[in-house]
Amino acid sequence: MSETSEAIRLTRLPSGLTVVTERMDRVETVSLGAYVATGSRHETAAENGVSHFLEHMAFKGTARRSAADIAEEIEAVGGHLNAYTAREQTAYYAKVLKEDTALAADIIGDILTHSTFEPEELERERGVILQEIGQANDTPDDIIFDRFQEAAYPDQPLGRPVLGQEQGIRDMPRTTLTGYMRRHYAASNVVVAAAGALQHDRIVELVQTHFADLACDPAPAALAGRYGGGEFREARELDQVHIVLGFPSVAYADPDYYPTLLLSTLLGGGMSSRLFQEVREKRGLVYSIYSFSAPFMDGGLFGVYAGTGESEAEELMPVTLQELRKVQAGVTEAELARSRAQVKASLLMSLESTGSRCEQIARQLQVFGRVIPVSETVARINAVTVEDVCRAAARHFRAAPTLAVLGPAERVPGLADITEALAA
Repeated sequence: MSETSEAIRLTRLPSGLTVVTERMDRVETVSLGAYVATGSRHETAAENGVSHFLEHMAFKGTARRSAADIAEEIEAVGGHLNAYTAREQTAYYAKVLKEDTALAADIIGDILTHSTFEPEELERERGVILQEIGQANDTPDDIIFDRFQEAAYPDQPLGRPVLGQEQGIRDMPRTTLTGYMRRHYAASNVVVAAAGALQHDRIVELVQTHFADLACDPAPAALAGRYGGGEFREARELDQVHIVLGFPSVAYADPDYYPTLLLSTLLGGGMSSRLFQEVREKRGLVYSIYSFSAPFMDGGLFGVYAGTGESEAEELMPVTLQELRKVQAGVTEAELARSRAQVKASLLMSLESTGSRCEQIARQLQVFGRVIPVSETVARINAVTVEDVCRAAARHFRAAPTLAVLGPAERVPGLADITEALAA
């Protein structure tokens, strides 16, 4: 089945695999990727880290290519090949000159359907991942987000780290990888997206050839996320204390998705944001402070990150909480206009990249079941009012908070004190 909408075309193959493309006439390159709707939230406790492990192993050899062959073939044409793992998605993508599109489809299809997981390569990559986990643990402004996620979603897949735990990776057998890939890398769970100087029908032909061996059984669904809220606190001898304060937030399809996006931008999304101006510029309490919105399929998180010195930590939290209370009470039209401009500029600038556009159309299909026209997104951003933003702020900041603190944390108030202050 095919669907057409100007430059964007979509074909659903009988296997359940979806192919979506966007032709961009003023470029000479093509970005092509396979986006699998599986990530760390689909793992059991015993499997934690397997999605990320699979992402690493995909480049370590197939039935007809060694790890060196994969690297050499893509770089011989000046192309780039990469991948990432998130909580709800694993992606494998390449960017090449338009004449090398067939090679990109061949390599990505090969690593998704014919990876061999040779024992020697498996052990070597296990060591690499353990080093990656160690590096994350040694990077406090990185690992604090894993601790925050775990406190927000305790004892469930959505709260576990994408990289996995050190002991779990050490003990993970080859059969865990092959079994997980067989169950989750099903054709119905994959979108192959491409953007750039391409012909849709040719991309469909390449996908039919190189992705034919994907499993056809339906992939298992993820467990629903259950926000718990809580507190994580670890004392470390660091020069700064790293803090994430967060709240349950909205899913992608929630009516408050765009008000929440603009709230995050207005509150802590740039140098003109309230938090940056009040906490850093006026008071000098931090080097870094920002807010973030992290939606999922069935919920989300909204948070504020700050890195501050031990002596400034005590003053930081009351000032931050004051800003969270103030934004519920009122937002100016000028602030909202700046936030709209930032969000729209980010969106429209990203459309100039074949890689970004490729990823966007794939994710939209997996989340919403359709590609959303840019004009529709812009209209939704423009429709957000100051009342919408204040309502979204009240919805978030009156909910049960989650706190994660890492470093010299003695002067950071506890969760009970923060909850009381927000209710005042």
